[in-house]
Amino acid sequence: MQNAVDSRSGIAIFEAQERSFPSLLAMLFSPITVLLTTPFIRPFKLGRLIFTYLLPIVPIFVLWDGIVSSLRTYSLKEMNKLIGELNESQKYDWKVGKIKSGPSKLLYLIGTEKSNSDTYSKSL
Repeated sequence: MQNAVDSRSGIAIFEAQERSFPSLLAMLFSPITVLLTTPFIRPFKLGRLIFTYLLPIVPIFVLWDGIVSSLRTYSLKEMNKLIGELNESQKYDWKVGKIKSGPSKLLYLIGTEKSNSDTYSKSL
């Protein structure tokens, strides 16, 4: 985020999960989803079947990645704290929130440089 502020660029961060019990519970079922959907993935590859069913490496990695990702997700309070720690963050308009997206919630942080009418008129 500091890099975006330093380069005067906009930034948008979206988290498709949150650090909560329901999110972690959903991740516990992800290996089942992998097992059920793997045969329908095209193009067909024998290695995909081997590493899903014979040596269940793929379901284990999906489970691990899902749980770790959920645990690393920032809360709204943590996102606001990160914004407060940025140099020159007051030069940006920040929007932090959470919206319902299907069965889960989507967390977002959007930062755009504040428009300055004085700067615009001086450049004309």
